[in-house]
Amino acid sequence: MATSRAVAYLESRKNIAGSACGLAGLALTFTGVAGPYWPVVVAGLYGAAALITPPERPAPPDFPDPSAQLEELRGDFEKLRGYLTDVDLSVTAAARLRELTELLGALLDQDWVAELLAHDPEGVHMLSRIVRRDLPEAVDSFVRTRWWTRMAPGTQSPELHLERQLGLLKKEAEQLAAGLREVEARRQESHTRYLEDRGGTGDITA
Repeated sequence: MATSRAVAYLESRKNIAGSACGLAGLALTFTGVAGPYWPVVVAGLYGAAALITPPERPAPPDFPDPSAQLEELRGDFEKLRGYLTDVDLSVTAAARLRELTELLGALLDQDWVAELLAHDPEGVHMLSRIVRRDLPEAVDSFVRTRWWTRMAPGTQSPELHLERQLGLLKKEAEQLAAGLREVEARRQESHTRYLEDRGGTGDITA
């Protein structure tokens, strides 16, 4: 470890800059400018250069951008759809699930939505959380709880919990859609103001 650090320092910008200034100090020594204090001059120039030279900046980790994350999420959503088709649900729960999956599909499939989400990491995270964790967990817990309810009837219907969970997830997805719609509305308004400021009449109905 110590050897690798020493090698890394030898190859660093600080050492290179210090060495260059140290060589300049030696040149002053050979010309007689430094006099008998040349070791102090050389060491001082090396230290000063090494001190003011910016340290090495490690490259940041190369995480996938939101566009790449969306592409992976679309694949996971298709897997989720395949899983959901094998689940036996009540009429009400099936209707709510269909509404939710249609909304998620619209958010993931439309090119213009994907363009907006590419600049909205929080939105991508929300979709990922619903597709990869919340929705599968809601359905799987329903299936497991329903089996135990049939073994020991008399408890609260698991269908009611699932319907409520699907409603909450749909509401969360609708909030994301509303936020994206607001972004587009602000973009349209900004373009209107730009045209007005450029000398338009301000009458967008003309």
